[in-house]
Amino acid sequence: MPTISSFYGIAIRMYFDDHPRPHFHAYSGGQDAAISIETLEVIEGRLPRRALTLVLEWASEHRAELRENWRIVEAHGTPQKIEPLI
Repeated sequence: MPTISSFYGIAIRMYFDDHPRPHFHAYSGGQDAAISIETLEVIEGRLPRRALTLVLEWASEHRAELRENWRIVEAHGTPQKIEPLI
């Protein structure tokens, strides 16, 4: 589960051989959530409210890179790092 970005105590990861529906995982404060790349909806789990707000802001800025990383991990490659939220 490569970490592709981290900021403000939040880790963003993508898993190899993960289930369909392009998504990424966000971890913060002992909680985690799977978030759809296309809709930015939480599809599983939960995050603290402030962390979720930051993750969604970051994801909206990097959606094209997230899509590309999803294609890479589906092909069993190593995803690229994505700039953190500043």
